[in-house]
Amino acid sequence: MQVSTTAIKDLREKTGAGVMDCKKAILEAEGNLEKAVEILNQRGIALARKKAERVADQGIIEAYVHPGGRIGVLVEVNCETDFVARTDEFKDLAHNLALQIAAMCPQFISPEDMAQETETETETETDADADAKTACLLLQPYIKEPDKTVQDIVTETIAKVGENIKVRRFVRFELGY
Repeated sequence: MQVSTTAIKDLREKTGAGVMDCKKAILEAEGNLEKAVEILNQRGIALARKKAERVADQGIIEAYVHPGGRIGVLVEVNCETDFVARTDEFKDLAHNLALQIAAMCPQFISPEDMAQETETETETETDADADAKTACLLLQPYIKEPDKTVQDIVTETIAKVGENIKVRRFVRFELGY
């Protein structure tokens, strides 16, 4: 099967994957671009799992102050090398995470953080799941693409830059609270 450069270009624009990865995914999907996107997403998730145990001690602290100066956010996002920390993809992720935190006011980074904080409280599992989706940054629907979670966006960036990425901590300030 011959793969057109247009198809590869379209897939790259959708996923940010490399040329050869796009070509292989299109071949595997027998020309179906939607299936090729799924294949690349699955590969990205697998790559993120492999990299999850790597030490991420480099990165940046992103600051965002909402126009009007009533809400401000500081977020620390870590990666494995300072080289990746200087890339546009990584900087964009950190900025978008700051925007997400400003808009959605999460209280925790992940369900694990939430569980540590709320060990003594008792509530039903359904309530806990619903609360986790709003209280945990990584489980929230991403404000720019609501069909994806923040964790999906982090995973996509891991696949693009090829390094482990962690949201280490954040703080959100709101005037009067």
